[in-house]
Amino acid sequence: MGTGTGAGNGVEIVHGYPHIETVRTAITALYKRLSYDTVHTFELSVPPADVAFDDDENPYLGVQRVAGAMVRHLRLPDARMIVSFRDMRHAGSVELAAGPEYFIELNSRFKTHRKDIGAALSHEVMHVYLHRLGLAFPGTRDNEILTDTATAYLGAGWLLLDAYRESAVSTQKLGYLTPEEFGYVLAKRALAFGEDPAPWFTSPQAYDAYVKGLAEARRDGRRPPLAAAGRLGRHRYARDRRAVQNARRSDPSGWGYAFEGHDPLRVSFPCPTCHQRIRVPVRGSVRVRCGLCRSVLECDT
Repeated sequence: MGTGTGAGNGVEIVHGYPHIETVRTAITALYKRLSYDTVHTFELSVPPADVAFDDDENPYLGVQRVAGAMVRHLRLPDARMIVSFRDMRHAGSVELAAGPEYFIELNSRFKTHRKDIGAALSHEVMHVYLHRLGLAFPGTRDNEILTDTATAYLGAGWLLLDAYRESAVSTQKLGYLTPEEFGYVLAKRALAFGEDPAPWFTSPQAYDAYVKGLAEARRDGRRPPLAAAGRLGRHRYARDRRAVQNARRSDPSGWGYAFEGHDPLRVSFPCPTCHQRIRVPVRGSVRVRCGLCRSVLECDT
């Protein structure tokens, strides 16, 4: 089974959040499959020094060194990555066999454009990690989005965003997420783990995408019935709640919450950290602890 890393040079880059719901589902899936404790063993990202390439470093030796750094980061000590280069359409691919050896191929251009070898390898080694976990989404597109999301959330994906460069002269992006979606996942990680990846970005466009993703991630924490919701959200939530309590039909809010049952009336909404749905009685101010990611949430129901 071969898997690709996505597009490289000269591609038209999509922006925005077209895959955001799949990304959120992927974050939930990581917490469910790994558990809170395991997810939080990845609180430290792959450091830039471990994936840096010297100009005079042998590309074949260097690529094995960087692959080894990814293996150690993902705690795959019994997995051996055999990396080679060849001319290909994608940035990279990996054969997901039984192991312990996994054969990764990288686009030949990385022999001279070594800066982004770590980014390409992070995606391919994550395929191996998810394969061993037995975690996959149906369909190639969604599974690649899962892989990008896991790479970013578990501490190696800042490299994929930093590989994004866009100018009048040339463009490059690795992976299947948009730059802003990579920024969003990295921001979700930063908010959960307290680790700021911003100082590591060498690409100004990557930094801008991270800032946009951070704003979107913070909006997740300001949606009703969370107490931090803004005035407009609180007003809309109160109107929808009254409509349900008065037995009138309430249209979907667009804010992610839904009212359920009648006695007692309950509200469900996505956890702003892991996006697992949380259900609580409608009874004013309550403090809720997410059973999946252990986030403590102040709510005004």
